[in-house]
Amino acid sequence: MAPITWLDKLEEQLNVDVDWMDPEYIKSMLPKIKFHDQTSNQLWVDIQLGDESNADLLKEVTKDLKDQGWLAIYTRMAVLMCKKNIDNIQGRVLLQTLPSKAYDTEFTLSHARLYDAEFKRAGISRDRFCIKIPSTGPALNAAKILQEEGIQTLGTALFGVPQAVACSQAGCLYISPYYNETQAHDIPELWPNVKDPATQHPNSPRIIQILEVYKKLYKETGKEQPLVKNASFISPEEAMAAGEMGCHSATISHTVLNELASRPYDAASQPGEGEPKRAHAYKDARVLPARFQPLLAIDPLSPENKAYLDKAAHVDYLADGGKKLDEAIAADKETAKRLKIALELFTGGENRSKDKVEKALKEVS
Repeated sequence: MAPITWLDKLEEQLNVDVDWMDPEYIKSMLPKIKFHDQTSNQLWVDIQLGDESNADLLKEVTKDLKDQGWLAIYTRMAVLMCKKNIDNIQGRVLLQTLPSKAYDTEFTLSHARLYDAEFKRAGISRDRFCIKIPSTGPALNAAKILQEEGIQTLGTALFGVPQAVACSQAGCLYISPYYNETQAHDIPELWPNVKDPATQHPNSPRIIQILEVYKKLYKETGKEQPLVKNASFISPEEAMAAGEMGCHSATISHTVLNELASRPYDAASQPGEGEPKRAHAYKDARVLPARFQPLLAIDPLSPENKAYLDKAAHVDYLADGGKKLDEAIAADKETAKRLKIALELFTGGENRSKDKVEKALKEVS
């Protein structure tokens, strides 16, 4: 019998998703693991768009949609590239609306609806996809409308409790808090490489607080809360911390997944250990372990190092076009900085894809 790996243990505690679009990689992990969801962003879409395996598909789609503009081509390509993975995952494929339009409610709505139409055309039902929406006031107002229309959404580029509460108010299926800021993947000095990420990483308190606020809101309202799909891990230890903290899923890069799959699991060498998945995320929610209780009161990412959960949980963040949420983001310098940088990063991927599509358009004209 093969030894239990870190990946095996993590899958016992939460749903393991793949944050990568390469179909060959996803197939290569079978039967070791069949991922739950396949997530993406503008960077991953752009990489696949430029891959030689999709060259003929891009030519075909460009010919078919040459009179409808670059976004129509981009959107259909993104959906068709996800379709390559749909039979090799258990759950949903996820695509993100344009980050350059993160503060435009109507555009976010229209792009999400275009994704919805393309998924339908590709034969992928609404229970097999989800649209990632930037967690800004205007975009989450779009998410609320999409949820009412039956299109499931995930609040992405999320860095704090107010954004998480706004996603609850929008009715999002998922949220993806970024464990590390996006720059930390490229600038080692920004990565808090700690021995026990679950208690020592400066963003762990915010993850714990989001989970606790959602448990409280579920008890108060009886309304389903978003499932927490933690993202932006740099090390296998951070992914394991997501399981111990009680996240419902973790979307993980292929590089970290490979490390998780290669390490034999030894409980005695772990700083802590998570609990098995619950049948219902909030109805059967676990009691917060004692070693996490101190994290409810602190916020290392804020100047005061204090958390104000009760206040944050009862603000109508979507009113007036999301004004209160954008005010809360602006008041939190770390969230404001990280959100701005993340949107700029993904807009870079968006622009590179636009260039690829416009090049393809010239070649068929």
